[in-house]
Amino acid sequence: MTTVSTPMPAPPPPPAAPTKYPITFEMDTPEKLSRWVWLFKGFLLIPHILLFYVLGILAEVALFISWLAILITGKYPRGLFNFILGTARWMARVNGYGSHFTDKYPPFSMGTEAGYPVRFNAEYPEKSSRMKAFFRYFLALPQFIVLGVISVLFGVLWLVHMVLVVITGKPNSGMFKLMTGILRWNMRVQGYVMLFTDRYPPFSFD
Repeated sequence: MTTVSTPMPAPPPPPAAPTKYPITFEMDTPEKLSRWVWLFKGFLLIPHILLFYVLGILAEVALFISWLAILITGKYPRGLFNFILGTARWMARVNGYGSHFTDKYPPFSMGTEAGYPVRFNAEYPEKSSRMKAFFRYFLALPQFIVLGVISVLFGVLWLVHMVLVVITGKPNSGMFKLMTGILRWNMRVQGYVMLFTDRYPPFSFD
């Protein structure tokens, strides 16, 4: 009597790995920081501040035009996206320097500047939701509320960290990592508000 073997069913495919969030922020922990240069960084950043007085206005206008374009076409104009992202990159580097997270003077650049210790980037969205763009600020409201509370923690951490830097000349790696996580969360929310992605930002420091 011949027996017919029944083929074993194929195992189910492994679950797809979660895709990386399309907005990234990284900040390298420096080996040392100047004890006193931070006192003069506001003065040193005057050229950047003057440029941002103009760039900030242009970026706000570009963002409004982009919002209208998405509502009409469902597409983020690539030229406007590159300009707004470049301005945000530049500002992130300036803020990192001004907050004494690095002693490396920020370049006058909208590019990625991979060698700079403060890096912000976003992937270009091939298409954007009209509905999500229209209600973007309303959707981001829970993020703003949580970040408003966390900003108090960030302020305390920053003050304590600055005291340690003045005393030791070195950053505290644990505190620096936590502050980087808070800034990463904040920058993802800022990028979401700037319409860089329709994916809702996670409530996460990672």
